[in-house]
Amino acid sequence: MEIELPPLRILIVDDDRAICDYMQTLLERDGYQVKALSDPTLVTDELKQLEYHLVILDLMMPKRDGLEVLRDVRKFDKDLAVVIFTGYPNLDTAVAAMKLDAVDYIRKPFNVDEFRAVIARIMRKKGLSLTPEEELHKVIGESVRRYRKDLNLTLKQMARRTGLSVSLLSQIERAETSASISSLYKISAGLEVKMRELFGAF
Repeated sequence: MEIELPPLRILIVDDDRAICDYMQTLLERDGYQVKALSDPTLVTDELKQLEYHLVILDLMMPKRDGLEVLRDVRKFDKDLAVVIFTGYPNLDTAVAAMKLDAVDYIRKPFNVDEFRAVIARIMRKKGLSLTPEEELHKVIGESVRRYRKDLNLTLKQMARRTGLSVSLLSQIERAETSASISSLYKISAGLEVKMRELFGAF
């Protein structure tokens, strides 16, 4: 059973076309859907047309600076993840960006590995990407729930069958905790399936 995640869309806004192209190539290689804009006045319209999960916003741009654009974004979407990107970092702009709920403030030129780590962390925090371990927990949880529902068992009935608490079973099903081998054995026995079947096609 595969975990299906929505396509992760990133909007890059930087008046330097070369930087836009470089970041777009880098992020597309990592599997993200990326669009780059070099005109900051187009950002709000773009966000109205398509759902984005992250905006990477240059701080110093002609026409409109990054903080102005971020203020507009916040009027439109209070939850959208925004990273401020600047070659001219200073405390005032960093504080202003954080007050507008920017999730990070990255200095140019950037270290590629650190940049990727920041993007991955933001996506995980937003629940938009899963580590292999998180994927496994989700597969197991969905399998347990599916087999339990097929047998028309409540969590309370499942708890009696397995000797595990209702709370633990619920956490396993919601992928909020890692099940021990012993717990998985008891669950598979309670569901009358082989333990490997709980792992789906992982």
